Amino acid sequence: SGQKVCYGDFKRSCYKLAYFQDLSRRVGFQEARQACEIDGGALLSLESEAEQQLIESMLQNLTKSGSGISDGDFWIGLWRSGDGLATSSACPDLYQWADGSISLFRNWYTDEPSCGSEACVVMYHQPTANPGLGGPYLYQWNDDRCNMKH
Repeated sequence: SGQKVCYGDFKRSCYKLAYFQDLSRRVGFQEARQACEIDGGALLSLESEAEQQLIESMLQNLTKSGSGISDGDFWIGLWRSGDGLATSSACPDLYQWADGSISLFRNWYTDEPSCGSEACVVMYHQPTANPGLGGPYLYQWNDDRCNMKH
């Protein structure tokens, strides 16, 4: 389930957002990717600062409408291939969009991506967390283990 929002002025005219406060409903990266594909879409590819800002606004509206704010990062469609190079300086260049689109736009949190065993990307949504070195954990990107539940 999720909230579908459509616009006429972006490359992808419709977005569907799913926010689960119930931890048991959260899923790993591949499950989220498959759910999007079954629904005729793909995990989100963010191709510009304007699109990033649009999504941030949509997430603010979505989480305000719930029964209180809680932490819960959102999977986006960015992931890394080439695990053999995961610890090299080339690691950030190995990330690609799941839908095959090409975009150099990135919104990494400070010191991300950390690479290693973390190959799938979330958009931070941790409003109750104390800010880190890069500020609050809101809407920047973080690489995470693909089997984590978001």
